Amino acid sequence: MSNSDTFVFTALKIVAWIIFVGLGIEAGGLLINFIFTIYNPAFIENLYQKLDLSDMYSRGKWAFFSMYSFILVIAFLKAHLFYVVIKLVSNFDLAKPFNEFVSEQISQISYYTFSIGMLSYLARQSAKSLNHHGFETYNLNPFWADSQAFILMAAVVYIIAIIFKRGIAIQNENDLTV
Repeated sequence: MSNSDTFVFTALKIVAWIIFVGLGIEAGGLLINFIFTIYNPAFIENLYQKLDLSDMYSRGKWAFFSMYSFILVIAFLKAHLFYVVIKLVSNFDLAKPFNEFVSEQISQISYYTFSIGMLSYLARQSAKSLNHHGFETYNLNPFWADSQAFILMAAVVYIIAIIFKRGIAIQNENDLTV
């Protein structure tokens, strides 16, 4: 492996760790706020990232809990997605890139990315539905604004996973013939 490849993989590890830590802090902050709101509903107007859902809570607790559940699940899926990315980048071997571990990690990345995209899309449609019923949901849009991007990214990563699976089959076939 050349020095530039080593540098790139080290940089990717650092970036993946930074993103993972940031997403983990965000998911943890959202979870702690959610727990606080269950025990002290007055805390709702001081949620993480200045998310004021007090009007939604007072008008319909089911709406508040469903929207906040979407936010929590999406946040934890994003953090877990980058945990899988960290495992992939940390254990990737450029000398023999086509192996079962890499193929499995890339497949998992595509599944998690697709799940995030679909849940974000479902959450966005649910928020639109609540908006039609008079709930203010405009401040929730940043949590699922990129649903189409995640779905498209999942398709691309899935294609890469299929290519890696085929590469493993060809590599195993070549190992048997030599």
